[in-house]
Amino acid sequence: MAATSTATVPELVEHALAASTADDCIVIAHHTTSANLRWANNTLTTNGAMRSVDVAVVSFVGKAGGPSVGTISGSATTPEQVGALVAAADAQAYAADPATDAQDLVAGGAAVDWEEPPVETDVHVFDSFAPELGEAFDRARSGGRVLYGFVDHRIATTYVASSTGLRLRHVQPTGHYGCTGKSADLTNSAWVGGATRDFVGVDPLALEADLERRLGWGARQVDLPAGRYDTILPPAAVADLMIDAYWYAGARDAHDGQSVFSRRGGGTRIGEQVARPEVTLFSDPAYPGLECAPHAVVASSSSDASVFDNGLSLARTDWIGAGTLSALRQTRETAALTGQPVTPAIDNLVLDVDAADGTLENLVAGTERGLLLTCLWYIRAVDPQTLLLTGLTRDGVYLVENGEITGAVNNFRFNESPIDLLRRFSHASATVPAFSREWGDDYFSRTAMPALRVPDFNMSSVSQAR
Repeated sequence: MAATSTATVPELVEHALAASTADDCIVIAHHTTSANLRWANNTLTTNGAMRSVDVAVVSFVGKAGGPSVGTISGSATTPEQVGALVAAADAQAYAADPATDAQDLVAGGAAVDWEEPPVETDVHVFDSFAPELGEAFDRARSGGRVLYGFVDHRIATTYVASSTGLRLRHVQPTGHYGCTGKSADLTNSAWVGGATRDFVGVDPLALEADLERRLGWGARQVDLPAGRYDTILPPAAVADLMIDAYWYAGARDAHDGQSVFSRRGGGTRIGEQVARPEVTLFSDPAYPGLECAPHAVVASSSSDASVFDNGLSLARTDWIGAGTLSALRQTRETAALTGQPVTPAIDNLVLDVDAADGTLENLVAGTERGLLLTCLWYIRAVDPQTLLLTGLTRDGVYLVENGEITGAVNNFRFNESPIDLLRRFSHASATVPAFSREWGDDYFSRTAMPALRVPDFNMSSVSQAR
C-alpha cells in the first residue's frame, strides 16, 4: 500500500495485520470526531471540533510457556505510522515473558458493515441548541444570574480485526451537557447536567429555568454542622457513587481478598446478599438510550480485562440481582480461577429498585427534615475492602423541612460506602437516565439511576468549598 494519508481506517487496520511478523495480531482503531461549546459570564467563549485516529496493536508470539504479548497504542493516520506501531508491538512481544492470561483468540468473520466509513459529528449537532442558549443568556442576565457551562458531542467508530478472521465495527455517539448558574455576587451556585446521544431535546431554556429555581432555593443560607442526615441523593449523585462500586467489582481483586466483594476466608462473595432484595444493578449493551459496544474491546490487559478476550460477545449482566452479588467483572482467565461465568466489563450501568416509582420531587415531599444533594466530586477510595469513599458535595446542598426546600446549606465532606447505601436506603424513585458529574465527562457517561433517600448519610465534616 502506498504511503498516503487518504487510506481508509479499515485499510489502515488491514495494513497493520499484514505488516505484523508475530504469530497472531489484533488491531483496534478508533476514529473519533468531536464538537464542543463553552461559555462563561453569559457569553459563548469558545467552540471547536476535533478529529483523531488512534490505533492499538496487540502482537502475540508463541513460546514454550505460552504466547507472549506486546501492546502499543498511538495516533496513526498513514501506513507508515501504523507500521511503526506494529514493529514496536512485535518487538515487545518477542521480548516478553509468556502471558498469564493466555486464551485462544476469538475467531470470526467480517461484519457486514466492516468497510463502511466512520460516522462523524461536527458543530452542526448544536444547530438547535446554540440559538436557544443565547436566549438563556439573555434571560439569566435580566434576572441577575450568571451562567457557565460546556457541551461536548463525539462519535467514535471502532474497528477491531484479528489474524484469526475477526472483523467488528461499532459506532458510539456520546454527548453531555453541564451548566452552572451563579448569583451576581457569586456566593450562590447551582448545577444541572445530563448525557445525550444526539442533543435532540436538550433545551437550554429549561436548564436555565431549573437553575433559576435552584438559585432561588439558595436565597436563604443556613449553616449546619457535620453529622448524619436524612439525605436525598438525586440520580446524578447516585451515579457518582455506583460507578465506583462497578469499577471496584473486579473478580481477581475480590478473589485475592482486596475488595469489598472478597469473602472472608478466601474467594469472592458471589451468591451473598449485599443489598436490599429489591435492588438490581446491571449492565446491558442494548439498554435503550445507553447502547454501547456489544463485544469486548481491550487494548491492554489488566487485573479485570484481557486482550485475549477481544471480540467476545457481551449481553446483559446482572452484577447484583435481587440484592445478591451475582457477577463480577471477569475475563476468561479469572472465570477459570473463580469458577464463575465469563462476564467482561460493559460500558453502561443501570440501578433498578423493584416497585420503586415516582420522582425526586416525591422523595422531597415525603421528607420531614433532611438534605437534598445535587452532585458529588473529588471522590476517592479510603478503604477498598469496605469500599469506603470520601468526597465533597458540590453546587447545591438544600435543606428540606416538612416536604419543602427551605434554603441552601454549607458543603460537606462525606464518608460512605455505596454498597452500604444499597442496604440502608429507605426510599427510591423510578430509574431515569443519569449523568455522573464526577466521572461522566471523560470516563463513564452511560448510566440510569433512581434517586435514593438515605436516613443516616454521613457528612463527616464541613467543607468551605463554594
